[in-house]
Amino acid sequence: MNEADVVTAITRQHVHHLEHEGQHYFFFDPGAGFEVDKRLPFATIVTSDAIDEASNLDRMGVYRLNVGVSRATYEQLFGPPPPATRDMPVLNTGYDYKALDQLMPHPIYAPLGWVCVLNPSATTFQTVRPLLHEAWSMAERRFQARNERP
Repeated sequence: MNEADVVTAITRQHVHHLEHEGQHYFFFDPGAGFEVDKRLPFATIVTSDAIDEASNLDRMGVYRLNVGVSRATYEQLFGPPPPATRDMPVLNTGYDYKALDQLMPHPIYAPLGWVCVLNPSATTFQTVRPLLHEAWSMAERRFQARNERP
C-alpha cells in the first residue's frame, strides 16, 4: 500500500485528518459541532527523519505508520514495553527500525504503547486495522470522559 492508500483507509467518519509538512495526524472527531481535540492523535504517518533517524525515512517512498494502542495490546504483541530513557532517544527493542512491512514497537514512543510499521503491505495493514480501531476507540473514550465532567 502506498501512503495515500493508508491515509484513505484511516480517514473515515469521526476522524479528523491533519496534514502538516508531509506528516499526517489522525484525531478523533466527534462531529456535531464539537471542537476536534488535537492534543493527541491516535495515529500518525511520518515521512521524514525530523523527529528521529531510526527508520531512515529519507529513503525514496518510505513512510512510517504509528499507532497508539493500549498497554494490554502492546504487551500481547511485544511483551512489556521498554522503560523510557532520556539518554538514548531511540530504544533498543531488538527490532530493525528500518525494516519494511513489519509491525514493531515504535523506536521512541514504545514506552507509551505506540507501535509502528514502515510501508505496510495490504496483508500487514489488515493486521494493523484492528489496532487503528482500538486507538480510535481509546481517543473516543478520552473525549467522552473530558466532556462528561460537570
